[in-house]
Amino acid sequence: MENNINNPEIINDIIKINNDRIEGYKKAIELAHNHGLHELEPDFRKYVDQSQSFIADLTPYMELEGKEPTDGTMLSGKLFRAWMGIKVNVTGNDKKSLLESCEKGEDAFKATYKKVLEENTDELTPNVKNVLTMQLNKQLEAHDNIKMLRDNASL
Repeated sequence: MENNINNPEIINDIIKINNDRIEGYKKAIELAHNHGLHELEPDFRKYVDQSQSFIADLTPYMELEGKEPTDGTMLSGKLFRAWMGIKVNVTGNDKKSLLESCEKGEDAFKATYKKVLEENTDELTPNVKNVLTMQLNKQLEAHDNIKMLRDNASL
């Protein structure tokens, strides 16, 4: 039997991880700017925009269920951003440290999406699952780009 309703709590969890990603990259932009790593800012801005687009894609599905999308973030994301700021400030203007932190954020994002797609298939419509799969594929490209930038930073 094909599901024709979505669990809004699951979609809101996905929106929260996107809100975390937005806030994480805003923090990364601030740190890059403060440490003279301006070449990283365009990529970071692109990923802020990407997550904003992901949220826009998911918002109609929340509204279909009579719910508003959250503008909140997860506590773990707040703690991670605080740690990211401390780590980069302690290590100095270390490009590699900043990119390692961004990659950890991308790993958390990827894990959340994969978990939802694997464990909650009966609580999401095929349309939402397709949207999440497309978003995950775009995010995997972002992850690979951050990883490449990190690897090149140590050369």
